[in-house]
Amino acid sequence: MSDNARRVGTVSRGIRCPIIREGDDLGAIVAESVLEAADAEGFAIRDRDVIAITESVVARSQGNYATVDDIAADVRAKLGGGTIGVIFPILSRNRFAICLRGIAKGAKKLVLMLSYPSDEVGNELVSLDKLDEAGVNPFSDVLSLEKYRELFGVNRHPFTGVDYVEYYGDLVRESGAEVEIVFANDPRAILKYTDVVLNCDIHTRARTKRLLLAAGAKTVRGLDEILNAPVNGSGCNEKYGLLGSNKSTEDKVKLFPRECGGLVLDIQRRVLEATGKKVEVMVYGDGAFKDPQGKIWELADPVVSPAYTDGLVGTPNELKLKYLADNDYKHLSGEDLKAAISESIKKKDADLVGNMASQGTTPRQYTDLIGSLCDLTSGSGDKGTPVVLVQGYFDNYTN
Repeated sequence: MSDNARRVGTVSRGIRCPIIREGDDLGAIVAESVLEAADAEGFAIRDRDVIAITESVVARSQGNYATVDDIAADVRAKLGGGTIGVIFPILSRNRFAICLRGIAKGAKKLVLMLSYPSDEVGNELVSLDKLDEAGVNPFSDVLSLEKYRELFGVNRHPFTGVDYVEYYGDLVRESGAEVEIVFANDPRAILKYTDVVLNCDIHTRARTKRLLLAAGAKTVRGLDEILNAPVNGSGCNEKYGLLGSNKSTEDKVKLFPRECGGLVLDIQRRVLEATGKKVEVMVYGDGAFKDPQGKIWELADPVVSPAYTDGLVGTPNELKLKYLADNDYKHLSGEDLKAAISESIKKKDADLVGNMASQGTTPRQYTDLIGSLCDLTSGSGDKGTPVVLVQGYFDNYTN
């Protein structure tokens, strides 16, 4: 490498910000925090740097909250307040338990149908090995709570120690409704119990609703249709409803942020005016990665990024350096190898789909890839860095 060549590729920095409150000018706070961090740490802002803001502070600045009673009122209005089939919820104290309290307060009885052996994002109710031992076919068998306990006993979540079957049942009863718990993976199984259904799955919700309606369900609503408009002055999310919500207090949820395209453009403009550099900006929630220990897919939000600037549209178009080194240029080494690979990168096709030299690269959306990086950088606890600055992401070996 020449003496002035860059030695560093992608860098991800958590940016500390003030605690965000409802009504704060988030665009100004984010831009100022990034510029102050650059000045304090001695790095420069460059074109195509990415500023990413966690959805939590966006929703907080918007004041996008709703109470358990707001949820109950909407559920009662849209599903009748009688017996409701609540199917395929994820197993989460933070993500679903408070929603379930509101749903239960809006009904006389819930038939809670849980998918098994795990929920949609991988939280396990029973292991595949136990299913095999019991001779249970999860694709066709419908289990009562009694049968589930008889076959599998108590199964606590490996990370939280919670028995979600017991926890959800107790929570419904404490909220004033009766509850019957069953286990099945075909959504149409709920129709043996009730024809009024609230489907709580996230990424498979459209298919679930289609199957239920085709099978004769009277009323089907998704979580994305609960609080998709304000109730008694509450917050809402027109596109996603309760999907992507988080527990705020014991009786209040923070909803996924509402339209925030203006925010990302505002931050981009502020940084351009301050530095002359055009950065990209995105709002991110969950990443999209899977934990190898707990088998949990980290995507309980409906999307990774609800808003981003135009430069983040698309997928990577990259060559695999080790393929070039091991195949096309296996006879070269040192500066000759570097020069040959650099030339290949400069001349690469605009679309490398099907090209052997691109195999093993990651053709996922930029926002999903960068959102995962940011989610891991910011963490979910007390790091205090709700903004992440990613630099060099769009670089390659030639830069």
